[in-house]
Amino acid sequence: MIKKILMLAALLLPVCFAHALDYTVGALQVVQPWSLELPPNAPTVAAYFVIKNTGKTADRLVSVDSPAAGKAELHQHLHENGLMKMVQVQSVDIAAGGEARFEQMGYHVMLLELKDKSALTDGKSFPLTLHFEKAGDLTVDVAVQKQAPEDAMSHN
Repeated sequence: MIKKILMLAALLLPVCFAHALDYTVGALQVVQPWSLELPPNAPTVAAYFVIKNTGKTADRLVSVDSPAAGKAELHQHLHENGLMKMVQVQSVDIAAGGEARFEQMGYHVMLLELKDKSALTDGKSFPLTLHFEKAGDLTVDVAVQKQAPEDAMSHN
């Protein structure tokens, strides 16, 4: 019985605390990677997080990829001529001592050509690898949630 309880706890703890995890590579810290649960007919999904640079030199996020999608792109929402539009960007700078926010209506990672839509449901997660110009590669687990975390909403 105790063995079953310990196994269940081992399986559930990563899910329960996935949103609280921070990831570090060099002087960069990626905080609270998350994504909204995929609507039934949606062909794409976006991922959000914050990159903090505690170092004395700037760095740059140059690309991303995930086994959950055939393609992953860096995107940004822009307000232009009274309209919001989404555009792909080649990279995102992270200033020394600064941060880059990937949030709704701002920078975000767009996942295209989704491979397993059932994996993009509330309570699950998927890996996302961020490729930085100086710090190197960092793989994070993106927590899939029904709605945006409260602290993410306060930044919009």
